Amino acid sequence: MFEMIKKLFYPIIAVLDFITKYFKTVVFLTIVYFFVASSEDSALNNGEFEDVNLQKIELFGPIMNIEKTMSEINSAKKNKNIKGVLLIVNSPGGAVAPSVELAYAIKELALLKPVVAYASGIMASGSYYASIWANKIIANPGAMVGSIGVIFQGTNLEELMKTIGVKTQTVKAGKYKEAGTPTREWSSYEKEELEKIIKDTYDMFVSDVASARKLKVEDHTKFADAHVFTSGQAKKVGLVDEVSTLTYAKNEIVKLSGVKKPTWKKEDKFDKFIDKIINEAVTNFSVNMFGSLKAY
Repeated sequence: MFEMIKKLFYPIIAVLDFITKYFKTVVFLTIVYFFVASSEDSALNNGEFEDVNLQKIELFGPIMNIEKTMSEINSAKKNKNIKGVLLIVNSPGGAVAPSVELAYAIKELALLKPVVAYASGIMASGSYYASIWANKIIANPGAMVGSIGVIFQGTNLEELMKTIGVKTQTVKAGKYKEAGTPTREWSSYEKEELEKIIKDTYDMFVSDVASARKLKVEDHTKFADAHVFTSGQAKKVGLVDEVSTLTYAKNEIVKLSGVKKPTWKKEDKFDKFIDKIINEAVTNFSVNMFGSLKAY
């Protein structure tokens, strides 16, 4: 019972742990950042980065808040100097809506300039969805690819609530308004309602993958059905184009973009550090809150 209560209060614990662990570091680095930002802006204005023609965009960790990634995609789309984009992916997937949003943003970007998606570790579920419209998908030999499927999970806290003496009170309008409630076991008609949503979302996922990768929807049990593939297996079923290294992926985007002197856009080290902290906190939160099954 203690473990269940611990999980219930984990969001509060995670936030407090994040603040105590990183707050002073973040404040210090923020001050340093403002001191060096003006000199970087000056270098930019003096034309130091005018020759930049390629850009890396990283999609790491659970897909939840995609604001930064979308901003980078839109920036690459608008920047006429950027001739090609390398999308580096190491993510177990995430929420459906942001994954779809990323997929269509990459699709629009690939219409303007070549995009190569590279699976550096895990390219599964929503992160694979986000990558499907890249001009090429290349996977590290040790990467895991696929898990094309949709899942909805909920906790049944009924017995715990009885033990600690908690009852819910509900006023609702609409037969299915409580579908997915954690306070009791779901009824058969509620499960059927949720299954319709899952089925429709899965069909959309399979249809988009088939369209982007030139596969047949009727073969979905071979390339989808939540199968997780090694890189070599993923290539055999048509989910990736090549199995190779990051160096190969970089060379491929240079070739597709046609640039003679490849120069990569430099990443902001401060932003990268902050992203690492946030991703670590979000990943720890997700792993502890949403079960013990991990895509590793």
